[in-house]
Amino acid sequence: MQSPADAWTADLDLLVGAARLAGAKALDFFRKAPDVWWKNEGRSPVSAADFAANDILKKELLSARPNYGWLSEETDDDAGRLDCETVFVIDPIDGTRAFIAGKDIWCVSAAVVHHGRPVAGVLFAPSLEELYTASAQGPALKNGTPIAATDADAARPTRLAAPEDMAHGIDRRMIGGVHRIAHVPSLAYRLAMVADGRIDATLVKRNSHDWDLAAADLILTRAGGALVGLDGGPLSYNRPTVSHETLCAAGSARLSGLVEAARHLSGH
Repeated sequence: MQSPADAWTADLDLLVGAARLAGAKALDFFRKAPDVWWKNEGRSPVSAADFAANDILKKELLSARPNYGWLSEETDDDAGRLDCETVFVIDPIDGTRAFIAGKDIWCVSAAVVHHGRPVAGVLFAPSLEELYTASAQGPALKNGTPIAATDADAARPTRLAAPEDMAHGIDRRMIGGVHRIAHVPSLAYRLAMVADGRIDATLVKRNSHDWDLAAADLILTRAGGALVGLDGGPLSYNRPTVSHETLCAAGSARLSGLVEAARHLSGH
């Protein structure tokens, strides 16, 4: 009989294969002026590449796991997912604005969520040739090599990726101060940068969504960090509402200090 850990490993392999196919399809459109439409009352772009990658992911994943639910940024939401113990949570291109602008930092984000928490996750950045993976019982890997979030280090400032209005004031509350990192256009990729130690921490404005977060959340967790709300608690996915409040992400040794410093940001 297959153990749950074996099941999530098999799901991870499935996600990797599907994400690679979707990423290859997206590259067919990259820097070739794909058609672009605007959604959310004109605030968010979506390209022909997003839809093409989404079609591949949906076909590959649901044909292999027809009993799983489906939640994707580029598919109309189906409340039937709430009746499923296990759900695919997908962003076919996280960082669509960067993709449209011809910038390299965008990725396919694909996760399996079981009982509200991610158990397999993949971020594939085809333009950078980077693949991040994790399952519930395994290590976080980047191109097959283990990664780890940074430990606390009071001897230098915390390298923090955050919008300027959020970063302002954090500096005085963090031991050693803060060095603000330039904008990273993909939220999922920014969380991966915390997981692989290129940055120490990040703050996430309210109204991020399950599909932005689920895969990166697991990768960061398995790399020795966490993504939490301002209450310090883990996120729950596949709820009726798929958006989240202000969030903090860092290695476990830095996290409590970051959360404490960020609590005044609850309106962001």
